[in-house]
Amino acid sequence: MLALLIFADVVALNVFSSAVPDTIVIVRELMVLAIVMPLAAATAQRAHIAVEFLTQALPPRVSGWLTVFGTLFGLMALSPILYSGGRDFLHQWQTGNVFYGDLNLPQWPGRLAFVLGIALAWLRLAAMAAADGLALLRGGEIAPNGN
Repeated sequence: MLALLIFADVVALNVFSSAVPDTIVIVRELMVLAIVMPLAAATAQRAHIAVEFLTQALPPRVSGWLTVFGTLFGLMALSPILYSGGRDFLHQWQTGNVFYGDLNLPQWPGRLAFVLGIALAWLRLAAMAAADGLALLRGGEIAPNGN
């Protein structure tokens, strides 16, 4: 959608000397979606950037507990972002603020999408922390890909 919208705007500017209305606002909101929505999927696949040169030298159980610690730390780091995003969404919803432009697009849909993306990532992290912690407490190990 982003590429199509930008392409249409460039064509409209060069061929018709007129821009697609509110392209900048729409592209900005879609960029947030493109970044935030894949977070839960990347978390589920354990595809975040990781520094493993030290943990590979540790015993698997120690490495597993470090993974659980990292997951819990991620939960703590996402919590204020989720809270703040939720407050901003509720504010935009209640006030009915719109972006300045030709279309007067409401601000709340982008805020809702942001909160949903962060919430899905937070829930996935919570599920991983619980599953990994239980596996380690039962004497098992954590597979690198989470399976």
